Amino acid sequence: MSGESATRTAPRSTGAGEGPVGSRTGQRLSGLAVALGLVLFLGGFGWGAVVYRPYTVPTSSMTPTIDAGDRVLAQRVDGDEVRRGDVVVFEDATWANAPVVKRVVAVGGDTVSCCTDGKLTVDGKQIDEPYLAAGSPAEDKNIPTVKVPEGRLFLLGDERQGSLDSSAHLTDAASGTVAVKAVRARVDAVVWPMNGMLKRPTGFEALGTLSSPGPLGTIGLVILAGAVLVLGGGAYGPIAKLLGGRGRSRTEPAGVR
Repeated sequence: MSGESATRTAPRSTGAGEGPVGSRTGQRLSGLAVALGLVLFLGGFGWGAVVYRPYTVPTSSMTPTIDAGDRVLAQRVDGDEVRRGDVVVFEDATWANAPVVKRVVAVGGDTVSCCTDGKLTVDGKQIDEPYLAAGSPAEDKNIPTVKVPEGRLFLLGDERQGSLDSSAHLTDAASGTVAVKAVRARVDAVVWPMNGMLKRPTGFEALGTLSSPGPLGTIGLVILAGAVLVLGGGAYGPIAKLLGGRGRSRTEPAGVR
């Protein structure tokens, strides 16, 4: 070759064989975010599976609160944790051969009757029931005064005209009441369709403390946070590659004449 010398500049490799894209700190934080996100995401579902049970409501006896065919999530609770106004899932062979969903309107020691001025009465107090359909009476027939035995519950459906509830079982030995131990869970939310959390009825507050909502909201936030971390951590590499590709100056190799 002549005395001329050609200077060649080696091109920077941009192929698939490159190492991880982005700074080392970014890569570590990305991996940590994905790992933490998976823990939260899977842990949230695991927590929910332990605390809640899904049920499909087969009848319209709880309309308009819960319609036939709706899918609900019910928190596993002991019957002793049930309060007035709660919507519960229970099993009683004298009622049905399947789980039944009704609203607790009176607990052991209460005296319940209907109707005074068209309203349900518990321990002499008229109960406002905003969960009933507009214009719907508290009951389509008079309920004789019932003293609820200790350890038992008096339950009614929100659709009072057609619900086979305590008012339809008054002639049995327990005056239509159900044992506390028959309760399997307390309904927290309607998840299909997505009607959300059930409201605690304030009409029973004068008679005692209402139950507190379960941890469903917190579980949902944990799962959402986990999903965001997994997606965000997983997106770090492609984003860093895209930004690095735009900012990288490429030098073309010099030709030889």
